Amino acid sequence: MLISCITSCGKCDYCRKAMYSHCRAGGWVLGHTIDGTQAQFVRIPQADSSLYRLPPGVGEDAAVMLSDIFPTALECGVLNGRIQPADQVAIVGAGPIGLAAVLTAQFYSPARIIVADRDANRLRVARELGATDLVDVGTGRAADAIRTLSGGEGVDVAIEAVGIPETFDLCQSVVAPGGRVANVGVHGRPVSLRLETLWAHNVTITTRLVDTACTPMLLKLVASGRLQPARLATHRFRLSDAMRAYDTFGDAARERALKVVLEKD
Repeated sequence: MLISCITSCGKCDYCRKAMYSHCRAGGWVLGHTIDGTQAQFVRIPQADSSLYRLPPGVGEDAAVMLSDIFPTALECGVLNGRIQPADQVAIVGAGPIGLAAVLTAQFYSPARIIVADRDANRLRVARELGATDLVDVGTGRAADAIRTLSGGEGVDVAIEAVGIPETFDLCQSVVAPGGRVANVGVHGRPVSLRLETLWAHNVTITTRLVDTACTPMLLKLVASGRLQPARLATHRFRLSDAMRAYDTFGDAARERALKVVLEKD
């Protein structure tokens, strides 16, 4: 079975709208209102309407990525950004969510996928996964570089995949008139909305909490071989070695870690 961080009753108004994250009896529960867990067996609230059975051909590593990372990237980034064929897309942040956005954005045939980050290893992985252009934000001239790559006007879609004021500001700086800024990152600090510039640009800014409504589609894509989320799993540890796994993920840059998978003992 595939476990999601979202649970749903399947009956309330929000569930009928496929906004499961706002379910009145569930919603964002695991890791939020109750503790998340790493265990061989887990008791899940609202299990009958919150779990998906894994089809043949979907391995456990892929299932781990589909529990949150890929639905978040697809729903909050790619779908909210309304990527269309021939669009120019900038993804700010090459962590697991940003890299999942690189993979799922390609379903909609954008002309260019620009990935911006300061980690050279993650930029390299972004290239391997399908990014057409890379921008090192550590140079201090990332906005200029993205605008140059997109022909001077800016990008059609800017996906914010970090959740800090600097990356949201970069998205605002590079979105073209008529473009979309899709915020994915979880922000713990206030950000500035640059309406003095954006008010006349016909831009759309979206936010969203993942609903995992796209999980059945993602499962079919994985089973068909069209999507390979397990490529983001870089490190594996036994459950009994979980603390070392957390240390590895906590020092992700030095360890070159993307996603750490825990396996049963």
